[in-house]
Amino acid sequence: MAAFPPLDALPPAAPVQQLHHFAYKARDAEETRHFYEDILGLPLYHIIQSDYVPSTGEYCPYTHFFFRLQDGSFIAFFDLGDDVAAAPSPNTPAWVNHIAFRVNTVEELENTKLRLQAHGIEVLGVTDHHIFKSIYFFDPNGIRLELSAQLADAVQMEKDSTTAHARLAEWTARKQQWRRERAEGKTGESLKPQTNDRPEFAAGKTKA
Repeated sequence: MAAFPPLDALPPAAPVQQLHHFAYKARDAEETRHFYEDILGLPLYHIIQSDYVPSTGEYCPYTHFFFRLQDGSFIAFFDLGDDVAAAPSPNTPAWVNHIAFRVNTVEELENTKLRLQAHGIEVLGVTDHHIFKSIYFFDPNGIRLELSAQLADAVQMEKDSTTAHARLAEWTARKQQWRRERAEGKTGESLKPQTNDRPEFAAGKTKA
């Protein structure tokens, strides 16, 4: 077993500059290219093809293809040549797992919504998240996508960042208590957050 130095002697974490890429399975490469390049406007930029997976060495022929965002990052896909779409997570609501891209203005957001709808794609929103506005839709592979236009400036975001650790610590403490109560059979419900930042959505609604 490899010997490691004590934790306080480890080198510092490398500064993470930006996202390099997200990668997902695609049912069909051309179907995916049409969506991301022709409709969303992300250029097809790079392709890697092989019979073997470099990280594991296993045999699995694939075409790995990348679409470039304005900041130089990518969203990428694998076509494994089986014409099978990736199955959704069985224990996770469809709205949870998603990838969000940023556009510059709310007008661009609304224009993209119109463009998507003209191609027969169902779009939810524009949704107001206070610090940004968003639209939501699915790509041909069943991946939920979000386009967001930032509303809050850097000063507001910096102010919010000063309370993030405290709020998460409070959630964690309450979750530990909830776990104990669940183990003792005192509750069967999911834990609710201590603060409702979006009370307007709860107005007039009753618990199902």
